Parts: sequence; structure tokens; C-alpha cells
Amino acid sequence: MTASSSFVSADPISIAVRSIHAMAEGDRADFDPLYHPRAVDRENRIQPPASRVVGPAGFYATALWLRAAFAGLHYDIHHTVTDGDVVAVNSTMNGRHSAAWAIYTEHGAVDTVFPPTNKTFAMTQSHWFRIEDGKIIEHWANRDDNGTAKQLGWLPPTPIYLFKMTWAKRRAQRT
Repeated sequence: MTASSSFVSADPISIAVRSIHAMAEGDRADFDPLYHPRAVDRENRIQPPASRVVGPAGFYATALWLRAAFAGLHYDIHHTVTDGDVVAVNSTMNGRHSAAWAIYTEHGAVDTVFPPTNKTFAMTQSHWFRIEDGKIIEHWANRDDNGTAKQLGWLPPTPIYLFKMTWAKRRAQRT
């Protein structure tokens, strides 16, 4: 998907669905026609500092953060519904945990790092978008984080995995 080959319809559902697929495979230029310059992601409290900026750049940073840890990232869209300027999308995020994945504190410091397990997962999610001027201005979501953690072997953690997490966090803090 590139900016030159993508056409964004003014249809709110199309915009929301394209934004979800852009998370998995879009280039930086694909985010500009989808996200308002003042777009806010209400789900970025555990994400890297680069993801916490408003506008397309913050959402693209989120995409890079997800793609860095999860190979074969893709989304299955099950249902969509719109009411006024709000679009809801029921989806499943799929991938394989192939690299360390860090989550962050509210101040942007590394909080926890999950070393790769090379296990696959399918996480159910509901995304909610508010559209303004034909672009996403606000996003929030509900995810099955516990179900995903169990699929990836994070819960319950084994003593060996806890040890690996400690070392992964130390490495991440040094970089």
C-alpha cells in the first residue's frame, strides 16, 4: 500500500477500515490522508513516546512499534457500524511474536519487555473512531490483552520467562 496507489473514500467506514489495515502494512504516506493533523490516539498510554504525538506521525509510530515485534501482522475485519461521526470496527489482530516488545510508563520509560516467544496469536479488538473533515480525529479501542498474553505464553509466566523478561528490559533500557 502506497500513497500513490491508495484512494481514501469520504465514507467513514472505509476510512476506519483502511486505517486498521494501514497499521499492518501502510507506508508513512498512507497515514496522512487517513488521520487529521490533530488526531489523538486514546490507546497510546503504554506505547513509546513517538506514538504519543498527535496526527498521522503518532499513528504511524504505533504501526512501527507493533510491526517490530509481531511478524505477519494483519487484521481480519468482522463487523463495522457507524452512527453520526463515530465508526466502530470489530476485528481480530493476528501475528507472530517474533521480537522483543516493550511497553512504557506514562513518562515514556521502558516498563516491561516481553522477549519473543515465536508463538502466533489472534486478538479480538473493537476499535472506535471519530471522524472529522473526512479524517480520523480520535481513536480508542477495547482488546483482549489477557487472552493474547495466554496465547503468547506470557501468562502465567514461567520462572525462565520472567528471567528472560528481566534481561530483555535491561537491554532495552540501555538502548
